[in-house]
Amino acid sequence: MQEELNILIQAQYPLIYLVTSEEERAEQAIFTIAQSLKPQRRVYVWTVTHGIVEYGQPRNVTQHNTVSPEAAIEWIIRQREPGIFILKDLHPFIDAPATTRSLRDAIASFKGTQKTIVLMSPMQQVPIELEKEVVVLDFPLPDMGELNKVLNNHIDHYRGRRLTTEAREKLLRAALGLTRDEAEKVYRKAQVTTGRLSEEEVDIILSEKKQLIRRNGILEYIEEDATIDAVGGLEELKKWLKQRSNAFTERAREYGLPQPKGMLILGVPGCGKSLIAKTTSRLWGLPLLRLDMGRVYDGSMVGRSEANLRNALKTAESISPAILFIDELDKSFAGSTGSSDSDGGTSSRIFGSFLTWMQEKKSPVFVMATANRVERLPGEFLRKGRFDEIFFVDLPTPEERQDIFKIHLSKRRKDISRFDLEQLSKMSDGFSGAEIEQAIVAAMYEAFAQDREFTQLDIIAAIKATLPLSRTMQEQVTALRDWARQRARPAAASVAEYQRMEF
Repeated sequence: MQEELNILIQAQYPLIYLVTSEEERAEQAIFTIAQSLKPQRRVYVWTVTHGIVEYGQPRNVTQHNTVSPEAAIEWIIRQREPGIFILKDLHPFIDAPATTRSLRDAIASFKGTQKTIVLMSPMQQVPIELEKEVVVLDFPLPDMGELNKVLNNHIDHYRGRRLTTEAREKLLRAALGLTRDEAEKVYRKAQVTTGRLSEEEVDIILSEKKQLIRRNGILEYIEEDATIDAVGGLEELKKWLKQRSNAFTERAREYGLPQPKGMLILGVPGCGKSLIAKTTSRLWGLPLLRLDMGRVYDGSMVGRSEANLRNALKTAESISPAILFIDELDKSFAGSTGSSDSDGGTSSRIFGSFLTWMQEKKSPVFVMATANRVERLPGEFLRKGRFDEIFFVDLPTPEERQDIFKIHLSKRRKDISRFDLEQLSKMSDGFSGAEIEQAIVAAMYEAFAQDREFTQLDIIAAIKATLPLSRTMQEQVTALRDWARQRARPAAASVAEYQRMEF
């Protein structure tokens, strides 16, 4: 990115929008570029609190009466010498007619003057009037090389012991996705906590990283203790996932394998779609980030929702390889096709941005999405190229129901030999995995209230008292099955058995 910024400045691009939260690091990069140019250019920084100050000078050495955006831009226009002018956090003012007009006047006056304005902000907001004039760049988070400098400075400051190559790589990879300032702080935290910095402190760094992701408010770092064996049935889906458990390794790249893009899991509610997504994180050894689309939407400011999505996706990319989990995708984008009447088109723009990112992303972020209502999904989601595979999770077969009973009973009792799993499976025909678990829980409550151990008969009574979703929503489930039979891959072990199943 720094090379591209250098080229744009030398090519006399008048207006550059740099999206970043790392002001100090971005300023240093711009100053380095300015010093490398011939002739060298002076760098000035504007803030609404101090006005215009030359880079490297004390804040009290300001240019007179340049606090307002219009006055600052007018001062920039009057300068005759070439220069780079950084305007920080102009986004709250940029939609004001006077500010927009001032920027357009500046652009018109910059021809042949070797002057460049750099708008620096953590969120992107470009008025329609400036769309043809501005170049937008994302300032990337520190890579391994930059984080290595931070680590070396920390070791030198604390006079720590030399790290092995393996320990250094673990510490650096753990810090990927953090800003330089965040990396400095978390290394200090590890030092203060244990009095040293070695590969044993990686967990401290990862713990802090999880907090930083949670602080984002849109992404949630999910930790799942259960393994994929805790999911009953779905053998075809499990096989597909196990085959790709090493897909993000260097060995896979050397073999020539492309990185998996993602998968969509359709199915009846309560049949384990979300659980399979969570346990994949454990199987693949990758962090699992849940994208809450409800938190993406923000009506407080125009463009804020789009900025929220960009920041969330950028964070996911920065710590890749990772799994991005979107639960109930059908609810997230159900209203995107006709959103212009309800939300000014925000949902449509969010949907378009997300589709573009899925199609063009180069970073190893694997998207795992679940959905219950396929008819609500926009057709663009289902075409080839968005996902590597679309799986359909049906109601469990008799054998799968036995596995599910075994899993849930084993969680609660060490000895389950007294239960007839085959009978329970027959009695629970048409039940989902979640309904089977709730039947066991209901049986336990009944027995607990009578101060005794629960039995086979308690579970059977709970099953008989339950009206499963497959019967209350029979038309919807049947329609979903009919759609999936021709368009999706069954997650169950046997295709023939999947096609044979009836209520």
